[in-house]
Amino acid sequence: MSLGETISTLVVKSEFKDINLNVTTISNDELGIITDDAFSSASIIETKNDNVLKAACIYGSNNSGKTCIVRIIRAIWSVILNQPGNISPNLFSNNPRVFISCRFIQDEKEWEYSFKFDVSNNVFVYESFSLIEFDSYKNEKSTLYYERDFENNRFFSKDDALNASLTLMSKNNILIHVVDTTTLPYLNEAKNILQKFANRIVIFDMNNISMDQTIQLLKNHSEVQKDIVSFIKNADLDLDEIKYIGSNQMNEVRVSKQAPAEEVIAMKLQQSFEDSMRLVSVYKGVPVPSLQFDSTGTKKITALASYVINALRQGHILVVDELDSSIHFKLTRAIISMFNNELNDNAQLIFTAHDVSLMDCKKLFRKEQIWFVHKDAEQVYLYSLASFTAEDGIRGDTTDLFDKYKRGILGAIPEPDMLKTLLQVKNE
Repeated sequence: MSLGETISTLVVKSEFKDINLNVTTISNDELGIITDDAFSSASIIETKNDNVLKAACIYGSNNSGKTCIVRIIRAIWSVILNQPGNISPNLFSNNPRVFISCRFIQDEKEWEYSFKFDVSNNVFVYESFSLIEFDSYKNEKSTLYYERDFENNRFFSKDDALNASLTLMSKNNILIHVVDTTTLPYLNEAKNILQKFANRIVIFDMNNISMDQTIQLLKNHSEVQKDIVSFIKNADLDLDEIKYIGSNQMNEVRVSKQAPAEEVIAMKLQQSFEDSMRLVSVYKGVPVPSLQFDSTGTKKITALASYVINALRQGHILVVDELDSSIHFKLTRAIISMFNNELNDNAQLIFTAHDVSLMDCKKLFRKEQIWFVHKDAEQVYLYSLASFTAEDGIRGDTTDLFDKYKRGILGAIPEPDMLKTLLQVKNE
């Protein structure tokens, strides 16, 4: 499989929920496509026209909009794959129409897909798909495959046979899901490209991650089983082994009389309780149910293992909200380094985090890979560390980046004043 078939880069513009990404001052370099070869090549993937970042970390204060960026990507994924229920209205305005646009690389070409969704009426009022090309001088040329603009009464398809009926097509779904594409070569190509791209996006929240995928892969003795077990053991959790056992082996396992009620309830919601109890961790030769005995962090690492391994093996775009939740900072660094590695040639990791110790450009990140989210009274801004210059006090040597972030030079930092609450409590 060629590189173009296994790698995508995601560039997102949106007015989604409580986030409006301000991209007017952000260059293509900072949006995830970089051309500067001065930094280590370990953190980039070379494509036909550009180099693509393998990882991106997004910082910001609580309720700044980090999670909404994840939701934007989830909305793109859900619309393309016909998974309803993941689009929310804008909070900064009364406009019920949500506009989302993304660029991505698939099959060695760059594409742009955009849509506008009317939340009040549950219809798509705009949609377009284009091929983006560049000449030898890097001048951009866009070739429109199709456009449906019900707001401005503009309709076009590169498939001539479709043009006459575009205005009559249902607005309740996007075009690839309301038309039989088999006799329409351009629309069929668009459908294949979009679905290839979306099927490679994997999204989850570390605070709600399920062990179901890891359990099923271990249960079915998949080809990735050894890699998953290796990941968990190499995480330095003091585990001898982790495995899925048969029901006839349960009498060998040390089982507590009763698992914590809240954990049992949670696991029942995620997968069968029997399956979860048959996932066994071995400590100093003693097998115990992972559900009952493993720490919260160990359970999250166990759950995370299958996602990381699958992403690296299959070239997924892994989007994780709060990757550092309940995980030691050294392990978080180690996971990031698996993506920022020359051995990784087709997977990407996009994640939000609070752990500012990860801001180590020399040892972990390029400056283009560190992003900040800042919210004011009207909108949310997304910008990269690369947008700062020497005049801003940010030079090539970023060893004191943490200190600059603490002092608010980079923005995206809360200013809590909890003393006011304490005074209020004591004065009541």
